[in-house]
Amino acid sequence: MRIATISKDKKSVAVKPNLTNYPLLYHDFTWQEARTCIDGLPDGALNIAYEAVDRHLKRGLGEKTAILWLSKDGHTQTLSYRELSEQTSRFASVLQLLGVRKGDRVFGLLGRTPGLYIALLGSLKNGSVFSPLFSAFGPEPIRSRMSIGDARVLVTTERLYRKKVMPWRDQMPGLKHILLLDTSDDLPAGCLDLNRLLAGADPTSPAEPTDPEDMALLHFTSGTTGTPKGAVHAHQAVLYHILSSRYALDLHPDDTYWCTADPGWVTGTSYGVIAPLCTGVTMVVDEAEFDAAHWYDILQKQQVSVWYTAPTAIRMLMKAGDELAQAYDLSHLRFMASVGEPLNPEAVLWSQQVLGRPFHDNWWQTETGGIMLANFASEAIKPGSMGRPLPGIEAAIVKRDIKGALVFIEDDYEVGELALKCGWPSMFRGYLDAEDRYQSCFQDGWYLSGDLASRDVDGYYWFVGRADDVIKSAGHLVGPFEVESVLLEHPSVAEAAVIGIPDPVVGEMVKAYVALKAGFKADEALRKTLLGHARKYLGASIAPKEIVFRDNLPKTRSGKIMRRLLKARELGLPEGDISTLESDET
Repeated sequence: MRIATISKDKKSVAVKPNLTNYPLLYHDFTWQEARTCIDGLPDGALNIAYEAVDRHLKRGLGEKTAILWLSKDGHTQTLSYRELSEQTSRFASVLQLLGVRKGDRVFGLLGRTPGLYIALLGSLKNGSVFSPLFSAFGPEPIRSRMSIGDARVLVTTERLYRKKVMPWRDQMPGLKHILLLDTSDDLPAGCLDLNRLLAGADPTSPAEPTDPEDMALLHFTSGTTGTPKGAVHAHQAVLYHILSSRYALDLHPDDTYWCTADPGWVTGTSYGVIAPLCTGVTMVVDEAEFDAAHWYDILQKQQVSVWYTAPTAIRMLMKAGDELAQAYDLSHLRFMASVGEPLNPEAVLWSQQVLGRPFHDNWWQTETGGIMLANFASEAIKPGSMGRPLPGIEAAIVKRDIKGALVFIEDDYEVGELALKCGWPSMFRGYLDAEDRYQSCFQDGWYLSGDLASRDVDGYYWFVGRADDVIKSAGHLVGPFEVESVLLEHPSVAEAAVIGIPDPVVGEMVKAYVALKAGFKADEALRKTLLGHARKYLGASIAPKEIVFRDNLPKTRSGKIMRRLLKARELGLPEGDISTLESDET
C-alpha cells in the first residue's frame, strides 16, 4: 500500500538545503566538478585522514570541536580538530616505529571511545588499511575476520583481549602487534600499552600520500553461504562520503551531528567518522547503549541538529511512548534520517506527528560504500520509500531473460533487482581474495545489489526484499552460515539451519532449526545450553533467539539445506518449487 507524501517540514530550523533543485542538479552533475570538494595532496595523492582532519587546520578550524564524547559513566570529553590531528599523527607514528607499513591491515576491536576514532584515522594517515570489528562479536567472528583479513595489528582493550582474543591468539602467527588501551599493571604477554606508546610519539607525523585507488578500509559483510566477505574500499571513496553527506544528510559545517551507528559497521565508519569530519561538523559520540530517555536527553542537551539513526532504535522510541518524547526540547533538530534496513511508513508518520519532523529513509550497502538512494531535505517524502538516486548515481530495476541477459524494467511498480551503473567513487573495489565472488556482482557495467525493488511514476524506489536470505536484525547483517557453523561445533548438533522471522522491534529475529545426533535428548535443558553456546561464540547480536528441534531438515539432493522452505513454512507462505527436495523435517 502506498502512503501519501509528506511535504518538507515547515517547523525545521530555517537552513537552506544543500540540494535545492533535485532535477536540475541530477541532470547537470559531473564528477569533475564534484572533485572540488576535496583538497587532495601533491601529485594527485589522496588520503582520507588528511581530508577528515588535517586540512581543517589550514582553514583556521583547529580549535573547533571535532568530537564530543559522552562516556557511559556520565563523563564528557572534547577533541578539537587540532587535538585530533595530533593524536592521529601520534598513532601513525607508533605504527611506523613498530614497522607497520603502507597497506598492512590494522583491526580495531573497541567500543565507541576516542581511542577507536584515533586508531581508525591514524591507521589511514599511516597509509595502512583499517578494519573495524563490532565489539559485541564473540571470539569466533573476530578470529575468522582477522584471519581472512591477514591482520598485522589489533587495537583493543585489555578486557576485550583477555575475553575474546587471547584464547586463540597463538593460531595467528601473522598478527604481530597487540596494542591495548585501558591496561592494568599486569599487562598480558606479547601486548603493548598503547597510551604509553602514544605519549612518546610524534604529534606532527604527516598523512601518507596514498594513491586514490589504494586500499583504505576493509569492511566485512556476511553472505548466505561461505565465509564472511571482506569488502575493499579505497581512499577515493572520501569524495562520495562528502557529497552524499551533503545531499542525503544535508550536513552543513555548523551542524552538531549524531550518528548512532557503531563504527564496527560501515555506517558508523562512512557516516559516523569520515563524512562528518570531512564536512567540519561537531560530531557527538555516545558510548552508552540505547535508552530512550538518555537519547532524548542527548538530543536536547547537545542541541543536535542532524541525527542519523536506525529503524530498530526508532521503533524502540515509539514503544517508549509519545509523552516521553514530548517532554524534551528538540527544537534544534532540523533533519533526521534512518539507515540499516527499510523504515516502515508508520515510523515516518510517527516522527512527523510526535517529533515535529519526519525521518528521511535512504538505501545503500556495505558494497556501495555510501548512500545511493535517499529522501532529500528539499523534496517531499514518500513514507516507506527508499527515495531517489543521488546526483552521480544511475539506478535501474532489472531482470534476466531466458539467456541470462539483463533486461531493464521500465514499467512502474514492476518488481526486479535493484542495479546501479558502475563508476561512483565509493564503490567497493573487490572482495578480499575472492575475485570470482566479486565479479559475480556485476553484469554489463552494472552492479547487481541482490535487493528486490520497484520504481514508481515519480522515480522513487521501493524495497521489496532480499533476493537471498541474509538476515537483518537490529540493523546488523547476520549470515546464516556463520551462525550454523557455530551451532554445529556443539557435540550434540548434527544439522542446523538459520532463518530470520519478522519482529516488530528488531526487524528480523534469528531463529535456528537443529537436528541432534543420536544419543542426545531434545529437551529444554539442551535448548538453553545451545542458546548459551551460540551467545558465547557469536555474541548476543548474532546468536539465535529461538531454537527448534527437528528430527531432520529439508535438503536438496545435493545436500543443501533449504532455508527458503523453512521460512515459507514458518510464515505460512507458498512453498514454491520443491522439486529438488530430497529429505524433509518430520
